[in-house]
Order: sequence, then C-alpha cells, then structure tokens
Amino acid sequence: MTTAQLQAALASAQAALVQLQTGGKVVSVSYTQGDGSRSVSYTQASLPNLTQFIMQLQQQLGVPGVRRRALRPIF
Repeated sequence: MTTAQLQAALASAQAALVQLQTGGKVVSVSYTQGDGSRSVSYTQASLPNLTQFIMQLQQQLGVPGVRRRALRPIF
C-alpha cells in the first residue's frame, strides 16, 4: 500500500473507532415502504480488533506510539 492509502485507511479506522465509542454506529435498520419492507445491516467491529488495526497502520506509517514515562520508586 502507498503512504496515501495507508493514511486514508488510518483516517477511516479512526473515524469508525470514534463512532463505535460514541454509539453512533448503526447495527441494523428496518423500515416499511408502500411496496414492501427494506432493511440495511451494518457489522460492528470489535473495539480491541479495531484498536489493534489502528496501531498496526500507525506502525506502518512510522507514527510514534504513546509511551509512558519510566516509573521510579519513591523512598
């Protein structure tokens, strides 16, 4: 994949993560019209898999990860 494709995939995955965390992701919608009923279904990605995918894309792009500072004992 090119860098532009990786960046587009990362943006899309991050947007899906935000929608999933805020409850904006629709799982299934059904409605009835005059000529019959219609239904649309969306699959909902699992949060850990989506987070791992985002970290994988960031690693491929060379985006530095968030690191914790070293823990130091207090005497």
